[in-house]
Amino acid sequence: MRVLAQGFFALVALALPAVAAAQWNSPAPNEGSAGLQGVSEQIFALANQARAQAGVGPLEWDPALAEAALLHCQRMAAEGPIAHRYGGEPDLSARAAQAGAHFSVIEENVAVGTSAGAIHDEWMQSPGHRANLLSPDVDRMGVAVVAARGALYAVADYSRAVQQLNAAQVEARVAALIRVSGVAILRDPSVARAACAMDGGMPPTAGGAMPRFVMRWQAGDLDQLPQALVDKLASGNYRQAAVGSCPAQISEGSFTAYRVAVLLY
Repeated sequence: MRVLAQGFFALVALALPAVAAAQWNSPAPNEGSAGLQGVSEQIFALANQARAQAGVGPLEWDPALAEAALLHCQRMAAEGPIAHRYGGEPDLSARAAQAGAHFSVIEENVAVGTSAGAIHDEWMQSPGHRANLLSPDVDRMGVAVVAARGALYAVADYSRAVQQLNAAQVEARVAALIRVSGVAILRDPSVARAACAMDGGMPPTAGGAMPRFVMRWQAGDLDQLPQALVDKLASGNYRQAAVGSCPAQISEGSFTAYRVAVLLY
């Protein structure tokens, strides 16, 4: 998990190719108009055009990221000099989480310029901003634009979304990955859930068999098992597994994560 927040403190409007200029390089709206949805959508569309040209998957619009971006963009317009964080303001991950986003990666680009095209073009010319915009590690985007002082203040937040799952759904997803190895899943998750909530050791059991291997981990990505667990499953030494999920322990920032325990028998 990481936060990539690249600083950017000035924009010079650079011309796009003539075919695009008429569509995207309209003058900045009058000062005082806030939350310019049309310009935000233009920046979003340009980002996906650039990603398609680079062979990177498209981004989906994320309303929660857009809400977080708007609150920060309004603060930028009020402050004047642009930044990723001002005094008394939560950091990027906290802002996104407070708006309702769930993610394992969060990135941000900020700018002040004269048009959607100029802002996009400058981000593409800046190595850090370009890396954020074209990152294969993100799949969501929210954009906000505020007009002030005759210019456009823009914030684009990018994330890798994490689906909200309850404990049973987490256990089912992990169990499906384990079954591929031929190991059977025990129906009762209670012991594994209790083990999940512990930092080590095992909870007391009423005469039940003790597991021969215990794996605990915490992650936002449930698409693959930890390599150490994969190796154990591949050994052929285990016939059954119990899977339990519990609330994630405190992690860095406001990233969404799931905590899981797998007991092998």
